Amino acid sequence: MRIRDVRLGSGEPLALISGLNVIESLVGTLDIAHAVQGVAERHGIPVVFKASFDKANRTSRHSFRGVGLDEGLHILACVKRETGLPILTDVHEPGQAKIVAEVADCLQIPAFLARQTDLVAACAATGRALNVKKAQYMAPDDLLCAVEKAQSFGAENVLVTERGSMFGYNDLVVDLRGFAAMRRIAPLCFDATHAAQHPGAGGASSTGNRDVVAPLARAAVAVGVDALFVEVHQDPGCAPCDGQCQIRIEDLDRLLGEVCAIGEALA
Repeated sequence: MRIRDVRLGSGEPLALISGLNVIESLVGTLDIAHAVQGVAERHGIPVVFKASFDKANRTSRHSFRGVGLDEGLHILACVKRETGLPILTDVHEPGQAKIVAEVADCLQIPAFLARQTDLVAACAATGRALNVKKAQYMAPDDLLCAVEKAQSFGAENVLVTERGSMFGYNDLVVDLRGFAAMRRIAPLCFDATHAAQHPGAGGASSTGNRDVVAPLARAAVAVGVDALFVEVHQDPGCAPCDGQCQIRIEDLDRLLGEVCAIGEALA
């Protein structure tokens, strides 16, 4: 499949999907976009820029959600114009799909909404690439139905993303045994950021452990994936959403060097 000029699967090189968890400002988003682009180019890895204009599935009504649809799309359009990078962002409601597709090259179906038929149909109808995130309660083989559903509504470029499965309360586990099964269904991305999350563990918010982002990413590349999904922030400790799961740009630089070495060793 492809996200504009970035091809994934079928022997293509590892790709990177990276950027902000949620848009906070124009300047901050452009800074991260340029930084991600520079790091990816240094390692020779094709990159898709990711940022959310709205985080609609927050634990608490008081949690920061983002800048909203209109301002968010304006900022993403600025990123696209200044960097030339393909854009990926998530869509939460069917009515957003057509509007978001005017800017984004790939529409992401959030994990909690992976089975929402009307949302999948609306996103597929735009003709844009789709990234379907595997819900935390879904088995690897369950993604086949999600991908077939998207294809039945006209989607031709579908990516699936693993982000861990619920492990009791407030924790996730990544089962590497399922990667081969998911990769047979569609090109596979591994979300190392959200796999490091502890859902709802903060009471009114989720927590996480960024120390496991790199080990999980390295393991995923060793097992076999087509893309890595890693969110970065200028100051993760001050990020308004999922800060404990995000890493700094210098950490991303080091991680990409490591996964490139793993890929070369396995070639």
